[in-house]
Amino acid sequence: MLGRVNHVAIAVPDLAAATAAYRDTLGGSVSAPQALPEHGVTVVFVELPNTKIELLQPLGADSPIAAFLDKNPSGGMHHICYEVGDILAARDQLMQAGARVLGNGQPKIGAHGKPVLFLHPKDFFGTLIELEQV
Repeated sequence: MLGRVNHVAIAVPDLAAATAAYRDTLGGSVSAPQALPEHGVTVVFVELPNTKIELLQPLGADSPIAAFLDKNPSGGMHHICYEVGDILAARDQLMQAGARVLGNGQPKIGAHGKPVLFLHPKDFFGTLIELEQV
């Protein structure tokens, strides 16, 4: 079911500062900020040879990232995203195995314009997992 790692997401309290650190200190190639109101975040992607790092900042007070940063004010790893070929088949297989899909179980369109779902971290050893259809 799982394909390659699409990205590792890091929640940050200051997207401009995090972008500058990845660009200027680490020498990364970074995208322009992209607001995703449906997900409550603004994102920047750092392109790596084998995957991406997604920097997340809350977009509004109701953002799930705001709650994460309340608990982790300096920021930290938020989730890991794996690619899947068929997100609905993956969802159905996971739910049949007892995994919990967050939200209403229907995919949303993610930052790359592709369907995504999130899996409950308690089902995967404390790690929030995002699945993205490729």
